[in-house]
Amino acid sequence: MQFIQIKNLSRPELAPILARNCDTFLCRLRGFTFRRRLSQDEALLFVQPRENRLDAAIHMMAVWTDLAVFWINNRGVVVDSCLAKSWHPYYIPRKPARYTLEVAPERFDAFQIGDEVAIEKVALD
Repeated sequence: MQFIQIKNLSRPELAPILARNCDTFLCRLRGFTFRRRLSQDEALLFVQPRENRLDAAIHMMAVWTDLAVFWINNRGVVVDSCLAKSWHPYYIPRKPARYTLEVAPERFDAFQIGDEVAIEKVALD
């Protein structure tokens, strides 16, 4: 399992988020479905093959907990965010994105639209 560290370069005082890399179709499809609880340390980074709005859309069907969602473009800029409600059919970003970061709703203040982020692979021992 590969992990990615996401740092907020615009607000370096905030702790980075360690997310599981979700770059396959099955991982993106499953996401956090069937999860009833999420710890503040759990996160998924969905990586799309290209930057656009439709590929970056998410569904919340069979997701039993709310999520903080951030969409990030190829240049590492947060282009949209939302507090995604459980069982909502879908959310689509207002601007094209390549990365979608899903975290516990308590982490909604970790990024704002316009923040620059660094996305780096992490080797865990």
